[in-house]
Amino acid sequence: MNPAKVERDRVRQLTDLPNVGPAMAMYLEFIGINAPEQLAGKDPLRLYQSLCRKRGARQDPCVLDVFISITRFMSGDEPKPWWVYTEERKRRYGSV
Repeated sequence: MNPAKVERDRVRQLTDLPNVGPAMAMYLEFIGINAPEQLAGKDPLRLYQSLCRKRGARQDPCVLDVFISITRFMSGDEPKPWWVYTEERKRRYGSV
């Protein structure tokens, strides 16, 4: 969902999260995340690595940006576009 449209009190399913559409929701379900509350306290890098491992290939690093955005959101941060986290991801994780 577009971060500008996210209402925290209405987040019930994965596609209610900022930056998550049907394809990203499918990726999350593929790694065992079926509800938004399961993201609280999760390590976005570990989620990304799990997805890469299960899909058998390195995923686009922007997926990690989305994982950072949604784990932060579920930990209380405001909804922000995924690209806000790109520079942080590059500094913190390199080229993953």
